[in-house]
Amino acid sequence: MSDKQETTHFGYQNVAVEEKAAKVAEVFHSVAGKYDIMNDLMSGGVHRLWKRYTINKAGVKKGDKVLDLAGGTGDLAAKFARIVGPEGKVTLSDINESMLEEGRARLTNMGIAGNIDYVQADAEDLPFDDNSFDLVTMAFGLRNVTHKENALRSIFRTLKPGGKLMVLEFSKPVVPGLNVIYDHYSFKVLPFVGQVVANDAESYRYLAESIRMHPDQETLKGMMQEAGFENVSYHNMTGGIVALHTGYKF
Repeated sequence: MSDKQETTHFGYQNVAVEEKAAKVAEVFHSVAGKYDIMNDLMSGGVHRLWKRYTINKAGVKKGDKVLDLAGGTGDLAAKFARIVGPEGKVTLSDINESMLEEGRARLTNMGIAGNIDYVQADAEDLPFDDNSFDLVTMAFGLRNVTHKENALRSIFRTLKPGGKLMVLEFSKPVVPGLNVIYDHYSFKVLPFVGQVVANDAESYRYLAESIRMHPDQETLKGMMQEAGFENVSYHNMTGGIVALHTGYKF
């Protein structure tokens, strides 16, 4: 039996697999209170357009059951809760307790209640029954998962036949020359803004590194297909800085 310890990436660092979840948790415990304002500052508000496009393409209707996985402060969950109505149900789920509580407080303050549940859960091992959801969304969360293939299989299991997964995630720029500008912003500007606004440059440096370590568009498409999803496609936004991947369970 080998004594070699299994490792994975945490940004650009190699860490033991069993340590990654705790390290990611530290990042999001640190940034939870400033998460929304930092999203606006980091993206110039464009993250709202990316999320709006995702919601518009979701095709959610009254009575649907939706899982907003790694849902953080609840941007998507809030919109879906209003669309599905009292006949439907939205589950806002996040592995990080601080982020989940921020989401609960925010949605409660918005008057959203009755058709929403809050569940702390690991995407790799979801605590939901088979065939539970019409739609699963995961916005800017998959890149933080240690074993992405496990998460995709877990999501597939919980979707109803005919259900859809939508993964909104940072990806690889496809416009010539954009990489240079994007790298400068990510590794110079972003940590500086993180230090000034959230007093935490390191967490935002990790976020930039985690984006670079995430699979590119075609690789993630293949991973979704291997997990069982069909009709998998992706739509690049902002020159490929972000991509929306969609797949179906038939």
